[in-house]
Amino acid sequence: MFFLILIVIFSLVALIALHEFGHFIIAKKLGVKVEEFGIGIPPKIFGKKFGETTYSLNLLPIGAFVKLYGEDEQIKEPRSFTGKTVGQRSLIVLGGVVTFWILAIVILSIVVGVWGLPTAVSDEANHNLIDPKVQIGEIASESPAEIAGLKLGDTILKLRTAEEQLETDKMEEIIKFTENHKGEEIILKLQRGNDIFETSLTPRVSPPEGEGPMGVALIRTALKPYPWYEAPIQGTLLTGRMTISIPLTLGNALVKAIRGEQVKEVEIRGPIGIIQLLTESAEAGAYNFLYIISFIAIFLAIFNILPIPALDGGKLVFLGIEKIRGRPVNQKIEQRLTATFFTLLIALMIWVTIRDIARFF
Repeated sequence: MFFLILIVIFSLVALIALHEFGHFIIAKKLGVKVEEFGIGIPPKIFGKKFGETTYSLNLLPIGAFVKLYGEDEQIKEPRSFTGKTVGQRSLIVLGGVVTFWILAIVILSIVVGVWGLPTAVSDEANHNLIDPKVQIGEIASESPAEIAGLKLGDTILKLRTAEEQLETDKMEEIIKFTENHKGEEIILKLQRGNDIFETSLTPRVSPPEGEGPMGVALIRTALKPYPWYEAPIQGTLLTGRMTISIPLTLGNALVKAIRGEQVKEVEIRGPIGIIQLLTESAEAGAYNFLYIISFIAIFLAIFNILPIPALDGGKLVFLGIEKIRGRPVNQKIEQRLTATFFTLLIALMIWVTIRDIARFF
């Protein structure tokens, strides 16, 4: 377990470090002087200067940073950040955000090529299947499945009654089992993400037309690996689908929260919660771990591009205002706004972290 936690922490630091490397490499290409590239947050443990840049290893393993000459003050020199055009500075800012998406594409391409993507298969398909399973594809309103708390995507591992049990990856066998035990209590063993649990329901004797005794639509899936020349295409497409689905899911959750409805689709986690999630996924195997890492990379890209001061998106807003006005935003105002929102983000992270810790007790 300790070794897995170290792998998780190293992976998260590497993710942020590569994001900062995106800023670093674009700045170098555009001729901006990079004063320091640091792994971790100071105080500094070790630092070595190569050329004009100091490369440092710092004590707190919670990120990385790049220090650009002239980033925090107006220095109109050719090698200064503020000495570059608005377009060039925008490219430097976007370099870090785009790196998150590139990392997601690379990771998902590996996942697709080595393990594959979940693909719908028939009960008759049995040749060279990887991890075949039956999942919940649809749940009817007010059905026994909904009342029992089943969710879309749940995997049915086993069904049992007082006298009989069934463990299968075939849809037809599950349907037949529930038909034979209508009106009886059935215990279902389910997998949801990394969690395996049991719940019970009683299939209806006379269900509404088209719904079935449990009130679910089943889908059988298996992993389909792609050849090396197709894997990058599928990895890119999957990254795009995830990039679209994350804001839609968050937007739907926000609408529900405003209406006062219970939000179940989104669970906010801080650093400790993310480490716990990644550790659990690592225990479940490399496929799950890499998939979650790619999800985090895409989420960080989307979060970072938000027009909030202290984030890359906020810097792009200030640069946009400068382009429109023909002169930069007052530096004191920009610094105050950035400091204020940075404090709010830190406060939010502390609050979420306290909530994560409270889950252990």
